[in-house]
Amino acid sequence: MANTTNITNEIAFLENRIAKLDNDSFSMLRDWFIEFDQARWDKKLEVDSNAGKLDFLINAALAEHQAGKTRDL
Repeated sequence: MANTTNITNEIAFLENRIAKLDNDSFSMLRDWFIEFDQARWDKKLEVDSNAGKLDFLINAALAEHQAGKTRDL
């Protein structure tokens, strides 16, 4: 429970600091965060793909193609 409290306090602290940023600083933070978030998403997707967690998508697409449910783009 103490760990949850610490995380909650840290988030509240960050929210407070972010709310006090001027527009230019906030814009810089937003741009950094978008890039950071996308990099984390890409890494998670790569890990999941390498672990076979997305194979069902490949299999579904191949099954549709073999069933003649696809068309050339």
